Amino acid sequence: MIPAVVPCTDRALWDEYVDRFQGHPQQLWGWGETKAMHGWSVDRVLLNDGDNTIGCAQLLIRRLPVPFRALVYIPRGPMCSVEDAPAVLSSLADHAAARHRGVALSIEPDWDKDSPYAAAVSEAGFRESTNTVLIPRTLILDLRRSDDELMAEMSKSTRANIRKAMRSDVEFRKVKNESELEQVLAIYHETAERAGFGIHEDQYYRDIFRNMGDGSPIIGAFDGEQMLAFVWLARSGSTAFELYGGVSAEGQKQRVNYGVKWAALQSMREDGCSRYDFNGLLNDGISDFKKQFAKHENMLLGTWEKPLSPFYPAYSKAMPLARKGLQTARRLVKTAAGRARLVLRRG
Repeated sequence: MIPAVVPCTDRALWDEYVDRFQGHPQQLWGWGETKAMHGWSVDRVLLNDGDNTIGCAQLLIRRLPVPFRALVYIPRGPMCSVEDAPAVLSSLADHAAARHRGVALSIEPDWDKDSPYAAAVSEAGFRESTNTVLIPRTLILDLRRSDDELMAEMSKSTRANIRKAMRSDVEFRKVKNESELEQVLAIYHETAERAGFGIHEDQYYRDIFRNMGDGSPIIGAFDGEQMLAFVWLARSGSTAFELYGGVSAEGQKQRVNYGVKWAALQSMREDGCSRYDFNGLLNDGISDFKKQFAKHENMLLGTWEKPLSPFYPAYSKAMPLARKGLQTARRLVKTAAGRARLVLRRG
């Protein structure tokens, strides 16, 4: 069986297929629209076996210098059954080579590392890669469980902090408009500076908010009209995926970051999601906070690439060096920006 690759240009139909296959929110139409506004192009395709659609994938294409031409990337996809995965992956690779002249097809599926999908990916000619975008080590909660069952996996102090926050006068609710979004961005800048991580330009986040709509809710902790903390998510029919989070200095004092996380879990369950992905665990303070909400960890399949060009060996060596250089440049820019803000404050 060689499934036919058919483009999909209807937003409602596309998102319907994502939910039909219990796909990840980074496969939703609105996520692709945002990436298309920031350096990528998008190709959404259905994989058809006769009259049956057996899979789908939202491909992101990044143009590269000659001779590499393009990288084709599928974040948290494709979507298909394990039985159909070898044929779906092979057809997608052929499509990426013929349609986009990609040097490689890179995938980071929403599949467990120990699942039968691993054998299917290898069978389709993919190899593991260190060119990781989405961290495979993560924490995924089963939202079909009750509050008591979820809290049973938390430490005593975490449960106490949640209950204290929920008994306070702080209101936990979804962000309603772009005015409140600006408060989100202000807190995110403050959090990034305090924790020492890089962020996108503000317009990127505004575009997510507009393009994703209800597919990207932000749960905020409000003291009156003043926001103290937030958790920003993307969600499909089955999966809620944390994108960003932040807390103000005052919010830290009141420990509302525990309450807003709990409110996000409950809100996503009310919206019908059965999985809540904390989006990656590293060895840092933010990850230590995430790990307070469960006793387990999850490991997804990771990053896999299929070479599509004779220039792939050169690409595979050049990409890590280029990424390291870009990270160094971002750190330098961030340091310079921090110094400039300090000078302005002193002035």
